[in-house]
Amino acid sequence: MEFDNNQSIYIQIADTLSDRIINGEYKPGEKIPSVRELAAEVGVNPNTIMRTYTELQSKEIIENKRGIGYFVTPQALDCILQERKKIFFNKILPQFIKEASQLGISSEELKNHLDL
Repeated sequence: MEFDNNQSIYIQIADTLSDRIINGEYKPGEKIPSVRELAAEVGVNPNTIMRTYTELQSKEIIENKRGIGYFVTPQALDCILQERKKIFFNKILPQFIKEASQLGISSEELKNHLDL
């Protein structure tokens, strides 16, 4: 895994795990890799993965079942989508609108490209 120097590694790994949950690679109730397994997979210190898992637990995306491992919570997908929508509407969209305005892009031009 390649990391961006502009963001903490543990956050980048948390985002990657969240992506996997959104894409259905990890389903609610399903076990995720152990700290050591994921550390070996992404090539980081296990302490970094522990910090990632602590972050995801605080957001109720994963839970630790002592002696068994870490599992995706039933509400994980909703938690992730809610947080990402908040980021989109509070950070990404305002920046996008500012950029479009600076480039003189009209709302009609945007509508033509936003046909989802």
